[in-house]
Amino acid sequence: MGALLDKRRAGVLLHITSLPGRGECGDLGREAFHFVNFLHDTGVTVWQTLPLGMPHGDGSPYQCLSAHAGNPALINLEWLADKGWLQLTDRCGDCHTNAEFTKSCLVTKAFYGFQNLADAEQQQDFQRFCREKAGWLDDFALFIALRNVFGHKCWNEWPEALRQREPKALSESRQLLKAVIDSIKFEQYVFFRQWHELKDYAARHGVLMFGDIPIFVSYDSADVWANRDVFKLNAAGEMEVVAGVPPDYFSEFGQRWGNPHYDWEHLRKTGFKWWLDRIKSQYEMFDILRIDHFRGLEAAWEIPANEDTAINGRWVVAPGAELLAEIQRHFGSLSLVAEDLGIITAEVEALRDDFQLPGMKILQFAFGDDSRNPYLPCNYHRNCVVYTGTHDNDTTLGWFDGLNDGEKQRIYDYLGWSSLPMPSALIHAALGSVANLAVIPMQDILKLGSPDRMNTPGTTEGNWRWRFDWAQLSDDKAGHFAHLVRLFGRC
Repeated sequence: MGALLDKRRAGVLLHITSLPGRGECGDLGREAFHFVNFLHDTGVTVWQTLPLGMPHGDGSPYQCLSAHAGNPALINLEWLADKGWLQLTDRCGDCHTNAEFTKSCLVTKAFYGFQNLADAEQQQDFQRFCREKAGWLDDFALFIALRNVFGHKCWNEWPEALRQREPKALSESRQLLKAVIDSIKFEQYVFFRQWHELKDYAARHGVLMFGDIPIFVSYDSADVWANRDVFKLNAAGEMEVVAGVPPDYFSEFGQRWGNPHYDWEHLRKTGFKWWLDRIKSQYEMFDILRIDHFRGLEAAWEIPANEDTAINGRWVVAPGAELLAEIQRHFGSLSLVAEDLGIITAEVEALRDDFQLPGMKILQFAFGDDSRNPYLPCNYHRNCVVYTGTHDNDTTLGWFDGLNDGEKQRIYDYLGWSSLPMPSALIHAALGSVANLAVIPMQDILKLGSPDRMNTPGTTEGNWRWRFDWAQLSDDKAGHFAHLVRLFGRC
């Protein structure tokens, strides 16, 4: 257990894209700093986000084009204007209505401004960034440039020489696309500069940043294209098995995620270098990290690639203990959280507990007929993280409204607060529990219903788009939340 998680804290779950603002999604501008102020004022010391990588077209932060790169959509353009590298009156042509394209175009314009106007120290800072991140940045920038050339097709549909990464083809592409590649590197430089300014501001206000590592990476990613030996692929580079989970609470057919599985034997032989590099990248960004689908480090669900659902998969053991030992040896005591939801076995629990990692407790899962339910607060211990719900759950109000009268009564019988409405009752239970860290989704603080949920697992439409507005946060709501944080000794 990392020292940061060895005391009582309160956190708020809010992805950067959900921040208010004028753009198509929240970004790393003034609203993010305003949110830090809100957390500080309410006594909250943890801000949990979803992964900050560059997503595919569906917007899912759990299916990204790189395990290292940041999402350029989160770049704040006013920051570039303040540097003098961009005029906010700049346009990218009237024929383009795609917001992602427009922002990328404007950042490219800012790169031209940077090249002409940045002082020597700023130029050197950019070059230093490119050198320090070259281990992933060089391949990523070339990958994105080529992906744009080929109309965003997956890398396995590119010409053979590039698909197989023949050195001559790569060298020629780097020369031909140099201007585009440099612009993509600048985009990443700007993202990380803005992120670290926000993180530093949060640190000065006593707020820790809590990130999320998807256990798997997307097949259509720079990671798989540039590191095929790390993954279970055939000679042609195709997947014969894909990742997912069997039927569970969220889906009767399971979830077929479609990610490639790791070739753990190769990773063993290389001292888990690919994973260690990934952990290093994320710990440069966050104070605390959640390993999404932690149970996949003990055994992962392998589904034949030709199957349409996850039903006909099988569990395949993974060397999680070896990997975690290497992480511990390289980085010392890290503040890691195990996302131990779903089908959890004694072996998964042992892996979590052997490394003293906090697991997750979800109150929306707690109130069945079994008093031994591990999500009931009476069964908690200090070394865990409790949530009313996560980004994959309905909002607490939406969840509660969907229950029948008997189920609602059982919850109030357990809590003993029949006069306290939802979601306040569940927030009260989370903050009042013995768990060292209690994290409340922003939707619950705002008392919002089902239309404001972030994601519905197993669906591909309408997810990841929720945003809040400061007008929704009345003084009463903020004040009551701050009162509970202090009442239960979490500030």
